[in-house]
Amino acid sequence: MRIGIVTGGGDCPGLNAVIRGAVLHGEETYGQSFIGYRGGWRGTAVGDVVPLTRQDVRGISKLGGTILGTSRTNPWEFGGEDAVRAVMREHRIDAILAIGGDGTLAVARRLHDAGIHVIGVPKTVDNDLNATDMTFGFDTAVSIATEAMDRLRTTGDSHARCMVAEVMGRHAGWIALHSGMAAGAHAILIPERRTGMDELAGWVQSARDRGRAPLVVVAEGFVFDGDETAHSTKGNDAFGRPRLGGIGERVAALIEQRTGIETRATLLGHIQRGGVPTAFDRVLATRFGMRAIDLVSAQAWGRMVALHGTDVDDVDLDEALGDSKRVSEARYLEAAQLFG
Repeated sequence: MRIGIVTGGGDCPGLNAVIRGAVLHGEETYGQSFIGYRGGWRGTAVGDVVPLTRQDVRGISKLGGTILGTSRTNPWEFGGEDAVRAVMREHRIDAILAIGGDGTLAVARRLHDAGIHVIGVPKTVDNDLNATDMTFGFDTAVSIATEAMDRLRTTGDSHARCMVAEVMGRHAGWIALHSGMAAGAHAILIPERRTGMDELAGWVQSARDRGRAPLVVVAEGFVFDGDETAHSTKGNDAFGRPRLGGIGERVAALIEQRTGIETRATLLGHIQRGGVPTAFDRVLATRFGMRAIDLVSAQAWGRMVALHGTDVDDVDLDEALGDSKRVSEARYLEAAQLFG
C-alpha cells in the first residue's frame, strides 16, 4: 500500500515526529511506501509530491515546523476531490494521512464522504479539538508562553508596569489558562468567559496595591462583555475565518486608561508554535503517527487517532468536528481564585 501524507493548516511542533513515526512503522511493520504532499492541501490537488523513505525522515522528530510545508489552502480552489483522485491515480497512492486541525480534518471528512481513503491525525496548539484529551503542539506552546511571561514579569517588576501577554486561542483558552496559571498571572482572559472592564481593572489594581507588577494573559479570541465578536482587523483566511490578533493592545490601553498604571502589551503570536517540540509532544506525535498507520492497515477509513487518558486509540472524524473543546466554568473558576 502506498500512502500520501499531508500537513495542513498552521505549522505546529510535533508534525515531523508524526511523519517519522508513520513512515518508520509503515515501512518496517507493514511494508508500506510513502510520499509527502508539499504545501498542504494544495499539493494533493496539483500533484506537488516528494518521496518519503526511512532515510528522508531520519532525525526529524526534534525539528519544529513540517518538512512537507503547509498552508491554509482549500483544495476545492484547485478542483476538489476530482483533482485529488487524479493525483492519487498518477502517483499510485492508495490512501491519505491528513494531519491537521479542524479545517484540515473537515476537508479530510469531505474527501472521505466522496469515497477517498482518508485517516486523520489531530493537530492544534490550541488543544481545542473534540474527541481527544490532548493534541501535540499544545505542551510546547504552553511552555514557550510560560517562559515568555516569566521574562515579561522581570521587566514589569523593574518598571512597575502592568504587562499584557496575548497568546493563541481562537475558540478556546487552554493556552492562556495553562500558561497563565504556570506564570502566576493576576488575570486570565479567555473566549469562554466574558469579562467586563470593571472586573479586570479590579484584579489589576488589587495586584498593584500589594506591590506587584500586574501580569494579564489574554487569548486572541477573547471578547469583552458587551462586544459581539473577537477583535479582528486583518480580514479572513482561506476558509472564511477572521484573522485574529491585537486584542492585547486594546486590553493594555483600557487598563492604562482606567487605572492610570503604565501598561505594555506583547503579542507572542507565531513564537508559540515555532522551534523544537517538547519531549512530551515528540512522544505523543510519534504515537499518533504509528497508530494512524495501524488504522490504514486495517482500512478503517474516516477515523482519527485520539488520546484518551494515556491510551492512543481512534474515533470517527465526525466526533472531532463541530463544537470546539472549551475550558469549563469549573476550570476557569479554579484559576480565578488566584487572580488579583
